[in-house]
Amino acid sequence: MDILETLKTLWNDSGFHSFFVNGGWKNLIMILISFVLLYLGIKKKFEPLLLVGIAFGCLLVNLSYFGSGSTDALYHMNLWDQFLKDHNYGNILKNGGLLDILYIGVKAGIYPSLIFMGVGAMTDFGPLISNPKSLLLGAAAQMGVFLAFFGAVLLGFDSNAAASIGIIGGADGPTAIFLTSKLKPELLGPIAIAAYSYMALIPMIQPPIMRLLTTEKERKVKMEQSRMVSKTEKIIFPIIVALFVILLLPSTAPLVGCLMLGNLWRECGVTERLSDTVQNALMNIVTVFLGISVGATTVASRFLSLETIKIVVLGLTAFCFSTVGGLLAGKVMYKLSGGKVNPLIGSAGVSAVPMAARVSQMEGQKANPSNFLLMHAMGPNVAGVIGSAIAAGFLLAVFK
Repeated sequence: MDILETLKTLWNDSGFHSFFVNGGWKNLIMILISFVLLYLGIKKKFEPLLLVGIAFGCLLVNLSYFGSGSTDALYHMNLWDQFLKDHNYGNILKNGGLLDILYIGVKAGIYPSLIFMGVGAMTDFGPLISNPKSLLLGAAAQMGVFLAFFGAVLLGFDSNAAASIGIIGGADGPTAIFLTSKLKPELLGPIAIAAYSYMALIPMIQPPIMRLLTTEKERKVKMEQSRMVSKTEKIIFPIIVALFVILLLPSTAPLVGCLMLGNLWRECGVTERLSDTVQNALMNIVTVFLGISVGATTVASRFLSLETIKIVVLGLTAFCFSTVGGLLAGKVMYKLSGGKVNPLIGSAGVSAVPMAARVSQMEGQKANPSNFLLMHAMGPNVAGVIGSAIAAGFLLAVFK
């Protein structure tokens, strides 16, 4: 083989040939999108722990993706399309690329469940236990999930896709990933990016809605200090919640079970090493695999579509209506309590812990500098974590 033939072979095998000869311009667009996501994660600090990994996964898969059947690709859509028919991981393990192997953890629900375990170990349910009415605010904040579901159906999405899009309104990235990987895995890329982007934009999205739906008098309300919660209550709580919720909706067992196990390790007082490992080392390892695996699904031929634009718009709508639902429930509590409940804490009913609670605190202090709503807002906030898992379990039970 002479040197010209060798150079020609190298050119035909290169990614540049794919970009400029075989219609790889779509992959080039996705690479540019990955740069934008990297900028948002690194410079703007929009959920950087996951968004940087998702962005780099997007970069890798579109650099290596020369066609669904290519042996050089890190992620193969054709293998996963076949998996939907035969549910056989053997073919993935035998013929898959690096990102195919890592993606098994997403598809099997392993990574989201382990993330929930870490969240449970980091979460203090004391504010929720001291004020059980906070559960109602967390439940009301799931309104956007179901409104977005019906909106997606009206826009032509099937029920599985509509359920996956709707869960964005729960403002819980792992829950959105878990449900979408079960019901509509081909939409995982845009749904995950939308979910984490809107979570990062909470300080921009929520305050205008909060000021629009509440009066200055309501925002100024100072709430009484919550009662102290005993150690026994904190130990019993995760056990009772796991028993009740999993018996009610068995499909919630992976998320709720791991969430409550992590919390039990935190509170029981005899498993400090396990609690520390789950909060730190395990969370970091799983976050690495989860981010890059989700990014792998952003293959140009699937991501660059009208569906993606619809998902982004519906996701924002879901998130806004979830905030509205929590605020309206907060206003009802304000009326029923004779003005003792600040309705701003209702906006924290979305599952973004603790960012949504901090936004409630900041808006309350703008109206009344002596206002301290953070601990009161943490009740609805952690209730939202449970609420989003229950909503996902309900949708999974109905549409699986």
